[in-house]
Parts: sequence; C-alpha cells; structure tokens
Amino acid sequence: MEYELKGESPFPLALIHLDRGDSVQIEAGAMLYHNGKITLEGHMNSNGKSGLGGLMSAIGRKMTSGESFFITTATGAEAGGALAIAPANPGPITELPVDDSHQWRLNTGAFLATDTAAGYSMVRQKVDAAVFGGTGGLYVMETHGTGKMLISAYGDLLPIDLEGEDYVIDNNHVVAWDRNLDYHIEAASGSFGYTTGEGLVNRFSGRGRVYIQTRNVEALADLVKPFMPTSSD
Repeated sequence: MEYELKGESPFPLALIHLDRGDSVQIEAGAMLYHNGKITLEGHMNSNGKSGLGGLMSAIGRKMTSGESFFITTATGAEAGGALAIAPANPGPITELPVDDSHQWRLNTGAFLATDTAAGYSMVRQKVDAAVFGGTGGLYVMETHGTGKMLISAYGDLLPIDLEGEDYVIDNNHVVAWDRNLDYHIEAASGSFGYTTGEGLVNRFSGRGRVYIQTRNVEALADLVKPFMPTSSD
C-alpha cells in the first residue's frame, strides 16, 4: 500500500495510490474522494465467512465490538488510481508495520485501512476483559499477515515501550498494543473502581509497545453534556 499524508494535524487525510488490480480495505465511511480510477465494493465485515454464517458474524462483530457492519474494498481499475481517506475523529494517522515480528491488537475505532496482504480478525477476550472492558467489548481486533495498516487516534498518538515492567493505562486512551503483551482490565480504585473518577484501566505487562491517544471521546461527551438541550428545555 503506497500512500502519502496530506493536510495538517489534527485533520490529515491519507492519499492512497493504487495501480490496476491493487486493493486495500478501508473502514466504512472513511472515503473522501477518488479520481475515478478506483472501484469500490462494500461487503459484510464477516471475518471471511459467507452466507448466513457471515451475516451472523457481521452482526455479532457490530454488537460485541462496535465495528462497522460493512467494510469497503477499493481496487485500482487502471494505473494511477488515487483514493483519499480520513478518520471520523480529529487526530493523526499512523502506519503500523504488520509482519512476523509485529502483530497487534487494536481498540475499537483505531482501524482505518490495510492492504490485502495484512488484515485482522476478531478474537475473544479474556472473561474479565469481555465483561468489563472498553477495548473491543466481547472481542478485540487482532492483526495477521504481512503488510501495512493505517490507524488513527483522537488527540495525539504516542508510543509507550514496556521492558518488563507493568503499565496501567485508562481504557479509553488505549489505541493499539503488541500482541505479545499480557493485559488485564481492572478497576482503577475503590470497590467498583470509580472512587477516583478513573473508572476502568488496562494493566499491561511484558515487553512490547502500546500506542495511546491523548484524548478520549467519552471525556469530550461528558464535557459538553451539561450544555446540550433536553426535551424539558
């Protein structure tokens, strides 16, 4: 996948260049424009399944992880195809290398695009993470293959490299993490984890990288909620 980033942060776009027969998968609704040399095909986000099984898989992924029900495949119809995409949130676009040494788990909303040599599947989280987690609900996105993947974040995107120590990170700030890392979702403090206002956190351990975003959408929603009109106003 050949691309270039256009525009200034926090509102960049990725301009993807496709020759005839080249394909990429993009998040549904991410396209801004293309130059007419691209064909777009929407299909269910069914984890490779077809028929009724694929339909149920797509519905399940939407309900349990918040992923889009559909995903879009863009293919170059002739040489010189150009496709511009951007995330819904304000923030940077970053490439994750996907290969034998780099496989990742992604939080809901992080995925933007990938070439067809790299992809992702949904894997069931641990019981504690599935019940209490904010990183994908019952399932979490896991990469596979070899290629390039574009992710996005709200605010800035920063790496934290673990060298065997534990890191405790708010769920809403986790974007992606090395698949080799162990993680547990737990209460930040108190009987139910809310006495400090921090809610639930991810405890990562091992060696690998975690990407965090410096803002989270839930905090923004809480900030503006008092100013939103209600039916009684």
